[in-house]
Amino acid sequence: MEEILTTQNLTKKYRAVTALDNVNMTVSRGDIYGFVGANGAGKTTLIRVICGLTIPTSGSFVLFGAPSGSSEIMAARRRTSAIVEAPAIYRNMTAKENLYMQCKILGADTSRVDEHLETVGLSKVAATSRKAGNFSQGMRQRLGIAMALCGNPEFMILDEPLNGLDPEGIFDMRNLILKLNRESGITFLISSHILSELSLVANKYGFIADGKLVKEITYDELHRQCRRSIDIDLHDPAAAGEYLAGQLGIRDYTHENGTLRIFDDVGIGRLVAALEEGGFPVLGIRSREESLEDYYLKVTGGRTDV
Repeated sequence: MEEILTTQNLTKKYRAVTALDNVNMTVSRGDIYGFVGANGAGKTTLIRVICGLTIPTSGSFVLFGAPSGSSEIMAARRRTSAIVEAPAIYRNMTAKENLYMQCKILGADTSRVDEHLETVGLSKVAATSRKAGNFSQGMRQRLGIAMALCGNPEFMILDEPLNGLDPEGIFDMRNLILKLNRESGITFLISSHILSELSLVANKYGFIADGKLVKEITYDELHRQCRRSIDIDLHDPAAAGEYLAGQLGIRDYTHENGTLRIFDDVGIGRLVAALEEGGFPVLGIRSREESLEDYYLKVTGGRTDV
């Protein structure tokens, strides 16, 4: 799969503060990459580096095959649109005037302005003289995306696009992102501190804490980690798993670090009895059901009791 963005030990320091600490991440074509971290974790700093708004202290990145220090990086950035922190809209202009101005700045064709407004659900308001300064937060976010579409991007970077939105606005934004990804083939990097919302659109996640990318995980891997399971501590969990597969027919299990994790619906008593009979003494056993937030807090060190 083609890699749209890769970073190599990307680091950014502001005097004594390390905002990015040797970050290595990969966004592939077609991804909706959820970049998750608390406020101040380093999400916006990374986005600003990729967009050329700040210079990294060390490390590098590759965007559309163009190394960050090369002469090709500007052409690669022209294939990218970004909304950093808040949409840069002209509050004294209408929605349509905003898009025409954006096309003028980019040197882009204005023939698709109405199409972009239709895509983001602003056709009706665009037909009025209502100024963007009087839009709701959700409407301003959608207008920002319409303006980003003026450059016909292949890669779109959104910095906290759900901030300040009401439930209806969040729903609309999720659907818009999915639509642009599926119908227009746009790859997304979306930063947020709300994992539960990103989990409804993203297929891959990067968890950042204190400037460090502590985990990259796919949608399937994340939800597998958060499923209900029975965890059994054993001397040889791999052999015990094979034994239970033969004896009880379990098929859905993993093993690592001395623990056999079973996802099949099998009673604890039956499991323990079978293991004891097979010569696998049980050192510990517990039922586990972890929420997305619990998992996130665990891997980022947000809590010490999980």
